[in-house]
Amino acid sequence: MIGANAVLGVTAVALGMVLTPGPNMMYLVSRSITQGRRAGAVSLAGVAAGFVVYLGAANLGLSLVLLAVPALYTAVKLAGAGYLAWLAWQALKPGGVSVFAVRELVPDPPRRLFTMGLLTNLLNPKIAIMYVSLIPQFVDPGAGHVLLQGFALGGVQIAVSLAVNLLIVVAAGSIAVFLARRPVWLRVQRYVMGTVLGALAVKLATDRTPAVSVAV
Repeated sequence: MIGANAVLGVTAVALGMVLTPGPNMMYLVSRSITQGRRAGAVSLAGVAAGFVVYLGAANLGLSLVLLAVPALYTAVKLAGAGYLAWLAWQALKPGGVSVFAVRELVPDPPRRLFTMGLLTNLLNPKIAIMYVSLIPQFVDPGAGHVLLQGFALGGVQIAVSLAVNLLIVVAAGSIAVFLARRPVWLRVQRYVMGTVLGALAVKLATDRTPAVSVAV
């Protein structure tokens, strides 16, 4: 039986993660703006499938693999930091484009929208770290079946993330129009997002927490 404190803790972690600009937000916003809310919703379904994959892997042995092979944890961490740094550069470089800027993209069919949403989430280092190192901290071995707690708390995270992302999908078009009429705000949003992504990349790359302490 999971306690209220664990649920609130995971909810706070999930909110912090989903509200931080990253690959999922960028993909969902771009598709919602160019192809409409329905395309954004299909993409979000793919993101949800990615959450389920990570949840199952983390609870059924991913943490044990990282514990047994610390070098793998380091490689995943550095790869994630590099990916975030690349996204930060795309936002901050001269001529960079805001995630909310309207762009011409080739419309994708539903199957590709779903697949790209799935892959974007699976390649998102924030999600891997959350399932391997953050959520397990709220599991209480004395409160019952550890595996069930892991899945239940992961379910809380998925529910929070999908709710917030759905709001982003619904509002993306309106936000894009609002910012398009205010070029200064559009630049500010780009620089803020790039700075946050860069800070996350540096934090992730310099984190000296060993795999043995996070693979719970």
